[in-house]
Amino acid sequence: MAFDLTARLDERRARQRFRQPTLMDGPCGRTAVVDGREHLNFCANDYLGLAGDPEVVAAFRDAADRWGVGSGASHLVCGHQRPHQQLEEALAAHTGRERALLFSTGYMANIGAITALVGKGDALFQDRLNHASLLDAGLLSGARFRRFAHNDAAALAGQLARSDAGRKLVVTDGVFSMDGDQAPLAAYLDACEADDAWLMVDDAHGLGVLDGQGRGTAFAQGVNGRVPVYMGTLGKALGTAGAFVAGSNELIETLIQFARTYVYTTAMPAAVAAATLVSLDKARREPQRRAHLNALIQRFRRGAAELGYTLMDSDTPIQPILIGDDGAALALSRALAAHGVLVSAIRPPTVPEGQARLRVTLSAAHREADVDRLLGALEDNACRV
Repeated sequence: MAFDLTARLDERRARQRFRQPTLMDGPCGRTAVVDGREHLNFCANDYLGLAGDPEVVAAFRDAADRWGVGSGASHLVCGHQRPHQQLEEALAAHTGRERALLFSTGYMANIGAITALVGKGDALFQDRLNHASLLDAGLLSGARFRRFAHNDAAALAGQLARSDAGRKLVVTDGVFSMDGDQAPLAAYLDACEADDAWLMVDDAHGLGVLDGQGRGTAFAQGVNGRVPVYMGTLGKALGTAGAFVAGSNELIETLIQFARTYVYTTAMPAAVAAATLVSLDKARREPQRRAHLNALIQRFRRGAAELGYTLMDSDTPIQPILIGDDGAALALSRALAAHGVLVSAIRPPTVPEGQARLRVTLSAAHREADVDRLLGALEDNACRV
């Protein structure tokens, strides 16, 4: 049979890699209700606790009353409303760029930007652990696509030097979504500038979290003015939905003309943009959220290390516990759920073979007692790993 879907599904089940959505009966936040039971939620990317913030929710509700619940069209037809424009201007100012352009999702922002910038005859270089959206964009672009060793600036420099392409684009995550570590942006920029290449940074997990004002990885590493293409998402630390690309006026005009995922899709609801204006402002002027979050990160890392768990090199809210075996990671995740603690087991192909893990994510909405409860559940189940 040409399409034997059952065999593919059975093979995934047999390898302990079958995935299913967890049905939540309530909003994203510090806790989550699953099967009628409240759990502590250590799965979400709501790093600043803004997804359910009363001011953000009120802004969304008020904007929905005024602007409705759908934009009705693409930005270039009649879907570009005043809150969209205001948010683009605010994001440009926040990230220190001339302009910013909204996309409906981070996946669409990455595909739109990369395929608009490079194509046949160009060269594209990506970190081996980049997000799937970046890798898919590379395949779709038609450019000569190379991947370099994770966070290895020397490997990148070598690949750039060997390329004779007229246009060269280097793409990296700012904070890697499954490892939680940061890209060495200064070293990448040195390599790019030596070879007349551009650097694009996907800062989905850095925006809002890193830097004193939450301006992201490039600001935190002191290189923001050197990064030509900056992408950020709104559905993680900022607590809403959507994404944007920020850069020069020429970059944004290029994306408006050539980014198919911008041209040919309906704009996000104006209410989402209005709510994001509030969450962006709160992320900037409430540094106590980041201070509390960083304290929780350190508390967790100390406790997990004392219990003998293998942590990865991360000082961000993404705190993976490396397990290795797929079945063991699933078993520990289920044991924690029995203790009323939600932590996802991440397995290949999302992570490399033999690197299954529990991806703990911390939020400013969590309390010290919540982290201690997570550590207590891990202590009870340490013997199973």
